[in-house]
Amino acid sequence: MPGGEHPGLKPGLSRDALKALIRTVPDFPSAGIQFRDITTLLADGEGLSASIDLLAEVATGLGASKVAGIEARGFIFGTALALRLGVGFVPVRKEGKLPVECIGEDYSLEYGEARVELDPSIIAPGEKVLVVDDLLATGGTAIAAARLLRRAGAEVTDALFVIDLPELGGAKALAEEHLRTHALIEFDGH
Repeated sequence: MPGGEHPGLKPGLSRDALKALIRTVPDFPSAGIQFRDITTLLADGEGLSASIDLLAEVATGLGASKVAGIEARGFIFGTALALRLGVGFVPVRKEGKLPVECIGEDYSLEYGEARVELDPSIIAPGEKVLVVDDLLATGGTAIAAARLLRRAGAEVTDALFVIDLPELGGAKALAEEHLRTHALIEFDGH
């Protein structure tokens, strides 16, 4: 929309206004990193509501029957989005958190390896599922989540994020996995 305005938002609360609600913490977790801290956005009721409205605007045309949120911050946005859309929520968990038999997918982090897991019994064959997380950096976690959901039988074509850090190449990596990327806000740098 022109100027980033959304018809359901109060005048003046644009994507730029949402961006202003996100705190930047320099040199965290290590020197040279500009950490984009969403807790300040989450603490602002109007900003949180507007971010869910904007995610829902994107998601509405995608026809998903479930939203998958990646632990942990993806749970916040994913659950709220699922409620707004009137669809189910699928938690993509960190390793060892599910009390039932699950499937998992390993992926690389800048400092090692990690694994995400899910209960495949909550996915119907061919069910369309959206992947949701707070931030897209290199794309490793979102790719692992999409692969995992696909192994469970889901159709996964789109991933939604509040923040994208384009310089880290996540959108390109997701495109190579046949995932369209949608982000509300972009930040330069790391």
